[in-house]
Parts: sequence; structure tokens; C-alpha cells
Amino acid sequence: MTKIVGHRGARNLWPENSIEGFRRTLGLAVDAIEFDVHLTDAGELVVIHDATLERTVDSAGEVRTLSSSERLATRLKGSEEPIPTLDEVLALFAGARPVDLHVELKANVGGVPYEGLEALAAAALRHHGLAERSLLTSFNLDVLEECRRVAPEIGRLCSINAKSSEKLGVTTTISKAAAIADIVAIEKSLLATNWQEATAITSRDRLCCWVLNDEEALEYWLGQGVGWITSDDPVLALSIHAGSRDTAA
Repeated sequence: MTKIVGHRGARNLWPENSIEGFRRTLGLAVDAIEFDVHLTDAGELVVIHDATLERTVDSAGEVRTLSSSERLATRLKGSEEPIPTLDEVLALFAGARPVDLHVELKANVGGVPYEGLEALAAAALRHHGLAERSLLTSFNLDVLEECRRVAPEIGRLCSINAKSSEKLGVTTTISKAAAIADIVAIEKSLLATNWQEATAITSRDRLCCWVLNDEEALEYWLGQGVGWITSDDPVLALSIHAGSRDTAA
């Protein structure tokens, strides 16, 4: 049975990577919620997608340079909330109904992984009692190797798109991802083009297709029997998923 993942909470419905968005997404029947983590120079783990502020915050500059007071003064676009910390987000999930968490470990504006982020994120998940239902995720195979080293008990997900597979090639990247990660999450157009190769390397239940936001794509990939689907609009995804189950019954 395909599981539905809310992407950055549910970014087409509520401000992405916001406490409000996560709280509202918890009210849906999603199986998992995905979000992103950066490490600031001040030592805070913060939940935001981009390495810069402009797209989602009413401020400019690099995420990593934020002091704690500067972060608290930010406001997410479409919200009165500041950029949340990982601890704040995990506290919300720890006190709510159980859903899986896909915790993406981001890189700085130069694309360089933050030193020590893997261990810090794992420690936070353990502290909040969420390690058993979380996956540490990355596009970077070296980051996932470090996750396995410092937190072998926490599951891993490898995201793949055209850019991340350019150096090794798609087939080799999928093979390496399948060897280190529990779930291999492939961008929808890349997965469509390399479907036979992907399903020859790993089972469908270990494949995640992202990001699906329209009826046609959702219906198609639900029909392919992948293990996971990630959507910015989990309300739509859940509705179509329910319809596909009714049809199958």
C-alpha cells in the first residue's frame, strides 16, 4: 500500500516548514511528514528549506549566519511565525499522533554539508523519542554514509534528481542509494525515464516518487505501486489515494 508524505508539511496549503503547517498536516491522514534542517553558526538546528532566506522569509541573507535573536525576529511569509528550531518541531511531533518523519539534512549556500549535522540531528531525534519512526534524508551519499556511522539505528532515505545523479549516472546512483538507504526517492520525471532500471535494482515498496501535485501524476504513480509518494498537496493525494483503494476493492 502506497504511503503519502506531506512535503515541507503541506507547502501548497500552508506556509512551508512552519509549526502551523505541521500542525495542520498532522490533522490529515498522511503517513509521513517531510521537512528540512540547516545548522547555523550559532549552533541552532533550524527548519527551513533554502540556504538563503529570501524565498520563504521576510528577510535576506544566509540561513547559517542567523543569530538566535535574528531568527526569532524573522517571519515566515504568509505567517506570523519565526523560522522554527528543530527542537520546536520535534516537540510538536512527539506530542501528536504518530507519523513517520523524513528529516532532510541540508547544505550551506555553497552546497557544502554542515559539519556534524548528522550527529546533531540524530541526537535531537533520540532526545524526543522519535528515532524509531524517523528517516534521515539527503541527496548526498557521503552524508548518508555518515548518518549510518553515527546513527545506525535511524533509517535513511536517499533523494535523487538529475543533478545529484549527473556525476555517477542514474543507474549507478540508484544502486549506491539502494545499498545505503532504506528508501530511494526519485524525482518523478527521472523515475519515469528510468523505471525499468530502478525496479530491477530495488523493490517498488522501497521507491518514493516526488513531488506529485496533480491528479494525473498521482493516479499514475499510485497505479505503479511505489511504496511512497511525496506531495505538496496531501489533501489531493489522499483523496485520489482513497479513490484508488475504493476502485481496487
